[in-house]
Amino acid sequence: MDQFTLNLIVVGFTFAIYIGIAIWARAGSTAEFYAAGQGVNPILNGMATGADWMSAASFISMAGIIALAPVGGYTQSAFLMGWTGGYVLLALLLAPYLRKFGKFTVPEFVGDRFYSGGARLVAVICLIVISVTYVIGQMRGVGVTFSRFLEVSTDMGLYIGAAIVFAYAVLGGMKGITYTQVAQYVVLIIAYTIPAIFISLNLTGSFLPQLGLIGGYAPQGGDVAVLAKLDSLVTELGFTAYTADTNNMFNMILFTMSLMIGTAGLPHVIVRFFTVPRVADARSSAGWALVFIALLYTVAPAVGAMARLNLTTTFWPGAATGSAMSGPALSVAEIDSNPKLAWINTWKATGLLDFSDKNGDGFIQYFNEKALVTAANKALADAKKAVADSTDADKTALEAKVTEAQAAVDAALADPANGLGGKSLTELGFVGNELTKVDNDIMVLANPEIAALPGWVIALVAAGGLAAALSTAAGLLLAISSAVSHDLIKGSINPNISEKGELLAARISMGFAIAVATYLGLNPPGFAAQVVALAFGLAAATIFPVLMMGIFSKRINKEGAIAGMLAGLVFTAVYIFLYLGWFFIPGTNMYANTPANHFFGISPLSIGTIGAVVNFTVAYLVSMVTKAPPQHVVDLIESIRVPKGAGSAQAH
Repeated sequence: MDQFTLNLIVVGFTFAIYIGIAIWARAGSTAEFYAAGQGVNPILNGMATGADWMSAASFISMAGIIALAPVGGYTQSAFLMGWTGGYVLLALLLAPYLRKFGKFTVPEFVGDRFYSGGARLVAVICLIVISVTYVIGQMRGVGVTFSRFLEVSTDMGLYIGAAIVFAYAVLGGMKGITYTQVAQYVVLIIAYTIPAIFISLNLTGSFLPQLGLIGGYAPQGGDVAVLAKLDSLVTELGFTAYTADTNNMFNMILFTMSLMIGTAGLPHVIVRFFTVPRVADARSSAGWALVFIALLYTVAPAVGAMARLNLTTTFWPGAATGSAMSGPALSVAEIDSNPKLAWINTWKATGLLDFSDKNGDGFIQYFNEKALVTAANKALADAKKAVADSTDADKTALEAKVTEAQAAVDAALADPANGLGGKSLTELGFVGNELTKVDNDIMVLANPEIAALPGWVIALVAAGGLAAALSTAAGLLLAISSAVSHDLIKGSINPNISEKGELLAARISMGFAIAVATYLGLNPPGFAAQVVALAFGLAAATIFPVLMMGIFSKRINKEGAIAGMLAGLVFTAVYIFLYLGWFFIPGTNMYANTPANHFFGISPLSIGTIGAVVNFTVAYLVSMVTKAPPQHVVDLIESIRVPKGAGSAQAH
């Protein structure tokens, strides 16, 4: 059976399960549409939360950004630390108290706690901005996965995915989404771990990828550690060492914190804790979610490292047992003739991987030419300057150093595949690295093919990637539709709307949100993990502070909450838009998104932490100069702090 047919069977089977569950668990009331009737078992809710959480960014993109990060894999470990650490904050500081409150949505809590329809409206705006930004990354992941495994364009893959989300999310609401996400978690965790186990056995002989990462490299008899092998190869090719420390620890700390508090402030994750029967179940659900998430997150570093190692040894076959350039590079003829390398041309057709034999020698040289040549040229420039600044007596010795430096430049420019008599790449017509594009978002999806694993494993990974992207997209779209129908329409525009009318409004708004997300997914401002990180920054700067102050401070009032949310949102969004374009429109950015241009070295991905500080500060200062909250609000705060009992969902 050919790979395409196998992909269709496996992916089609999983989709049939999802839609079948949505029909079985379709929502018949607003309580079921918004909160699954508040009757979900905490273990199942933890599993559904894991699927809701482990999006295209986690499944598809996270290992890719760790594998291919120009600054090294160590720096990108912030994704792992921030995203898992956020659940600890969520379990301890927010989940049980919000469940005790007993309402359906985050804006509803904000509106009641801060006794203001205006505060609720601002929370709706923040929620929609966060969720729309987040869902762009999911739709991007759907398009990437479909484009490869259904052999269509990325745009067509996006349209197909949007249609499927519409089919089961609009029908089932939170009730249908919850039980669909349980099935999606099972699919995605199996799809992620099975290839990792196979690859770990091949490269290290270890069954557990987590142990394989710190074990020996099997092709060299296990005498060399896997990470040491990877470091030696990538540095020889001119890249930053895989385990290299960060050169901006301040930015890394801010980024990690932004992901942590952003996690605790994500509305589509928080709403999951409204679906369980009791307050204790909310805390239990968060614990179970962390367990289910850890099953993937502890494997991701191994997947990233081993994917990078396999990619390097594929394009430099001699690197498996020696150095990267100990033999010829991968030939174009072998790419076209070897069935095990068919994945290269298949991914090239998607536009997410590309190569070009620029010098016409029949080989594809993959290395960081810029770094190698820059270093050599700097040494040459330094040597020439020393000659120019020297006295006549020193010139002879220094000119010898210039000759040596020139030889180093020639060596850096020498053809790394064949070493043709020391001829420079310029003489050979070579103008740069010939593996011209490797998209971060393909590394996990292509990993089984790079490692030549069986076809059923490749199909399973396709199903897993789609499960991850679709599960989170559905949760986000539900959060958006709930905010529009329950908080905006019922809460502000038409409080007397019937339950049937509210349910219809929720479904229409979800359909509209899917259309907007699909449009934005066609031109995302980055790869999946980057786009998602921006959403975390916005959540960190807006939702997390107002929830924390709403639960743990009796003095913060409606004026402070509104001012704080607006200040955090505007400050963070403007900083992001300065580097990524206004409303993510290409070409409208004022500064290039490079470390040299970042204010105080803070990247747009890290600004959420500063935005949170702005939110807290503005809210406190405004509250101190305005009237204190009324007594019934103070009593409400006292009530939700008591971790006993839970009110039923109301005001719907």
